[in-house]
Amino acid sequence: MKKIAVFPGSFDPYTKGHESIVEKALGLFDEIVIGIGDNLTKNYMFDLDTRIKHIQSIYENYDRVSVVVFQGLTVDFCKSIGAQYMIRGLRDTKDFEYERNIAQMNLKISGIESVFFMTVEEYASVSSTIIREIHKNGGNIDLFVTNAEKLV
Repeated sequence: MKKIAVFPGSFDPYTKGHESIVEKALGLFDEIVIGIGDNLTKNYMFDLDTRIKHIQSIYENYDRVSVVVFQGLTVDFCKSIGAQYMIRGLRDTKDFEYERNIAQMNLKISGIESVFFMTVEEYASVSSTIIREIHKNGGNIDLFVTNAEKLV
């Protein structure tokens, strides 16, 4: 049986920290679906089409990684594509506390198992929120975002 995992998020924007998680996960899973959650009530800095194209540009040479947009519960999306696992990245203990509770609830309601990966130390302080602030104020985000020029 093929091991399929979903890496869900809004990815506004997708950072090198996110990339490091996918790189680690490729060693465990046959296929990784980067699921961009489209929450209609949320205001994003980068529109959906830009986020999709940006992530696709990073993985254009990876046949085991795809990018899909979904709405609704992540576990329902996982089930709809036959994914048995959900990938989550952890930067610190605060992330762990938050993610653990969600993982336990997801497991109870769906049977979807969450797999946690520690972000590499180099990117542990990188967050999409901080990247948006830097970008919004005209700062250079190239150190934190691959193919940042695609985010226009």
